[in-house]
Amino acid sequence: MFAKIGLGLLCGIVLGFVLQRGRFCVVSAYRDVILVKDNRMFIAVLIAIAVQSIGVYALAGLGLIQLADVPFTWLGAIVGGFVFGWGIVLAGGCATGTWYRAGEGLLGSWIALFAYMLGTVATKSGVLKPAHDALTRHKGGDAFIYTTLGISPWVLILLFAALVSLIVWRHLRQPALVVPTLKPRKSGLAHLLFEKRWHPFVTALLVGIIAIAAWPMSEATGRMFGLGITTPSGNLLRYITTGDATYLDWAVFLVLGIALGSYIAAKGSGEFRWRLPDVKTIRHNFVGGLLMGFGASIAGGCTIGNGLVNTSLFTWQGWVATLFIIAGTWSATYVVIMRGRRKETAGAAPGQTAPLSM
Repeated sequence: MFAKIGLGLLCGIVLGFVLQRGRFCVVSAYRDVILVKDNRMFIAVLIAIAVQSIGVYALAGLGLIQLADVPFTWLGAIVGGFVFGWGIVLAGGCATGTWYRAGEGLLGSWIALFAYMLGTVATKSGVLKPAHDALTRHKGGDAFIYTTLGISPWVLILLFAALVSLIVWRHLRQPALVVPTLKPRKSGLAHLLFEKRWHPFVTALLVGIIAIAAWPMSEATGRMFGLGITTPSGNLLRYITTGDATYLDWAVFLVLGIALGSYIAAKGSGEFRWRLPDVKTIRHNFVGGLLMGFGASIAGGCTIGNGLVNTSLFTWQGWVATLFIIAGTWSATYVVIMRGRRKETAGAAPGQTAPLSM
């Protein structure tokens, strides 16, 4: 069993390495669409969903894994998704983004991570459990969209893959953005792994492959799911506070591996350093982490559990929660960042530019 759980650590290390080197963060994917009019990371997320969807249903068709129903708690998906969207903007990163940035030495992410764990435990088994139970009590009928439509899942998979392929093709036809780079100091594999800038689409392809591999590794330990961040993050805090080793499952080692893999990548690329944000950012990190923990617990998953895994399964829970995560992210981006910048700019002295927050 320990060897199988160790696969969770290995999977997490690889995932954390890829996330850090590729700067892959779902909050950036959602936020940057309206903040800086950049949709590359959003397209990258779609690629990761499409790749995982093909791989997971192929494994299921071959009988190598089993797919369990994902209950559609529609009210929880709506409320929890929207709250989670606000949380990731305030925290400055999504669930996986917070884990891998903690591995880079960003102390604000450590604060957000602790608050995320605390919010998860408080919502699932603590003082906020009544709210959790009330919001997740209402359930829809079918778990999967294709069941409701009465079609094969492969119809949705192929249509979605074709749509994503068209979007990628159109994007790659546009003139490439020239990014100034320094003269390489490394060569060969070291340059590729630790120095060369990774294209978001390549990173997304790797994330999708890792997400596929996570399924059989996780199910070998009796956990019938793929990548997941929220529940294992809460279970890690439960283990720390209770000493109950039963909380240490495959997924707990997965999230620990993400931080470790990110640390390895950041050290190898020279990007690791301890950084302490200002007081305002620390406050946002903590509040955002709490909202992340609450929202993800209510919605049944975060930007990975819902936004990457459940969407690839074409569950109602995954897609409804993700749409409201995006809505929460966009509204928080407008209120917290865009309006905040306008107020600071309006309050700056004539001829001066106010510093940008967050």
